Amino acid sequence: MESSDAELDLLRSVQAVLRELSTQAPALQSNRGMWRWSLHKKVERDPGKSPALVGILLRELEKAESEDLRHVIIPLLHTLMYVLTKATGISEELYQRTYTFCMRLLTLPTPYCTVALECAIRLKTETAVPGTLYQRMVIAEQNLTNDLYPYRERVFLFVDPELVSPSVCSALLLEIQAAQEKQTPEACMRHVVSHALQAALGDTCEVGALHQKLQASPRSALERYFHAVVAAVEQMAGEHSPSPAGYLERLEEIRCALLGPAAAARGRCGGRSKGSGESGAGRGGSNNLLLHGLHSLLLSSGDPLRDRPPSIPLPSPHITFHLWTDEEQLWKELVLFLRPRSQLRLSADLEALDLQGLPPCGELARVSVLSTDSGIERDLPSGADEPPAPSSPEMERAGLQRKGGIKKRAWPPNILMPGSWGGPPGLHRRTGGPGGDGELLPGVSRLHTARVLVLGDDRMLGRLAQAYHSLRKRETQKFCLTPRLSLQLYYIRVLAPEAPSAPREPELGELAAFLGRADPWYENTVNTLCPAIHKLAAMPLSLDTSQTVDPFILDVITYYVRMGIQPIYFQIYTVKIFSDLSQDPAEDVFLTELKVKIQDSKLPKDGFSPKKRGVAEGPGAELSICYQKALLSHRAREVTVSLRAAGLVLKAIPASDAEVSGPTHLPPTAAPVRDHACLNVSVTEVVKSSNLAGRSFSTVTNTFRTVDLRIQSQDQRLLTLLLDKDSRRTFRNVVRFEVAPCPEPCSGAHKSKAPWLSSHRQKETEVTKAKSKPLLMPINTFSGIVQ
Repeated sequence: MESSDAELDLLRSVQAVLRELSTQAPALQSNRGMWRWSLHKKVERDPGKSPALVGILLRELEKAESEDLRHVIIPLLHTLMYVLTKATGISEELYQRTYTFCMRLLTLPTPYCTVALECAIRLKTETAVPGTLYQRMVIAEQNLTNDLYPYRERVFLFVDPELVSPSVCSALLLEIQAAQEKQTPEACMRHVVSHALQAALGDTCEVGALHQKLQASPRSALERYFHAVVAAVEQMAGEHSPSPAGYLERLEEIRCALLGPAAAARGRCGGRSKGSGESGAGRGGSNNLLLHGLHSLLLSSGDPLRDRPPSIPLPSPHITFHLWTDEEQLWKELVLFLRPRSQLRLSADLEALDLQGLPPCGELARVSVLSTDSGIERDLPSGADEPPAPSSPEMERAGLQRKGGIKKRAWPPNILMPGSWGGPPGLHRRTGGPGGDGELLPGVSRLHTARVLVLGDDRMLGRLAQAYHSLRKRETQKFCLTPRLSLQLYYIRVLAPEAPSAPREPELGELAAFLGRADPWYENTVNTLCPAIHKLAAMPLSLDTSQTVDPFILDVITYYVRMGIQPIYFQIYTVKIFSDLSQDPAEDVFLTELKVKIQDSKLPKDGFSPKKRGVAEGPGAELSICYQKALLSHRAREVTVSLRAAGLVLKAIPASDAEVSGPTHLPPTAAPVRDHACLNVSVTEVVKSSNLAGRSFSTVTNTFRTVDLRIQSQDQRLLTLLLDKDSRRTFRNVVRFEVAPCPEPCSGAHKSKAPWLSSHRQKETEVTKAKSKPLLMPINTFSGIVQ
């Protein structure tokens, strides 16, 4: 009866999550996201409910598939995978049903097939070696040192102190610190050992007694057991034909070493079978290492606890809190993250830092481009294509070597370059350097992952776009971070509370609203954090640290950075600003909006054509607008108009649901970009009319879509530009500006100067340069754009 009541309670919670996705009732808006969080908390407090919840979620997924309710498939699938990552005791039948369901989803269009493929890969890994997902996640997020899984992850939380109130910053920092004080390395290693044994051995591992033994273990002994478990799991996961019997036997030996002679006397720890020594050797002498120091692990004799097994939590990731006060702060923090702790030497010039044995950026040895090749294959010396080893005497004597007409860069052997770079545009895609088989584990191509989470409004995203563009430009010159870092960007909207007497601020959450329309699970889970964060900041500080409080904000952030792995790409736009047509322009970038205002001040008449006598000037300014019209055929069509305007607004974010799903103005090769490569321009035109009372002026708003834009003031009026709604990024006294998609740094930048090329070939080269790849900034969501 109790089991039925528990399942009924879980079913009601799941159905409440589904109602949130299916209704827009105002009564449910204030509590959105709470049902998903409370559902995960129920199984976290009572892990025995996990199999029942997995069965319920799987039934709902199969029902949604049969009834074609696609809007609930991805949220339910993410909820199911999050439970499976932490759960133990899930039957093989449930794993197989889930894997089969994911394989059926591969026939659906994106993003369903993309998310299903990622889940299927994880399920296959977890089914082969139970507990792998949990172990790898904890090791990477908590930076637990080991030899077999050296991957590291970190969450960088950036907050602009000028855009977010000090109370919000303090509340977030205190919640993060309070949660991470309990997540010591010893506690995380205990969680890994306990979870691996319980996932593989089930109830036979005597969870209560095991928990007591691990709590009483000194750090030195705990590290030995941790390394032994990691070796067993990773060796099993790396075998082409894994032996489950040998894997279980190795974990059984670890359990026996932990529980001591009492467990062996009860007959639970049998001897090793013949031939298992080879498969269980792993790290040489691990059995002797485990048996050593057992005297310090033995507790008083007695029966193990028979009560409910203790819960094994999944620690929140390591989060560092940063106040964004420096333009180069993002790049500096990423460099410090990659640098080993033993080599941290803070200096004024961080560009001189060498990363994990990598020579200072830009000082890698190069080989000569002078050819000694006769053109006859048999005359080529053996190994002519291979550069000398970095540590060879030839490389040490000189930086230039004569080789067989092939220009290569000599890379140190410790640089692990991934074998496949076919991913979407972004920092995680190669911009240079050789290919190779550098993957340590299947499906993992980077040693480290930096998850950059920014809190704020559209102005903060404008600063992020600036930093991302600067980082990409720096990488084309130095190439320091790209070989070993995967950069993932996340965004949570935090708006300042509106004062009743203050004037209404412009809409500062347009990009978050667009993400919510594109991905309903992002709307339910992430966009609901804005009011919750303000409530947290308004609550008084609790001085009683003995009380256990569930950190809602931190839990949702953790869920977002772990499960939000499907990016939506946004075009970054570059703007050239002329204050004097005889000088070089200033350059900047923007992401969401560029606003143009007409200044009251005028330039001197020198250099401008005089106005005709008797013509009333009127409001606004005469502008010459030249733009490339966005057409369904994707053909280039330039339009030039002259009109009197009182202002312009250029928006890069679609304003309606129809624009989200309609690929109306995309180039044919920009399928992943959707329609984020088009500017929506609104021009406030001044219309002059004559009547009996004299001349009068009215305004009318004209809108059009364009790919690029060039605007110049034709009279003495000057312009003021405001980028990304940020008053700190204001340009005054502008006479001309040009807007175009920001190109990928160094993309098509090398123009051939060979004199033997025909004029036709040179024109083709220039066209290729003009069509360089645009720079896209990815922001992670749960599913990407749901159609």
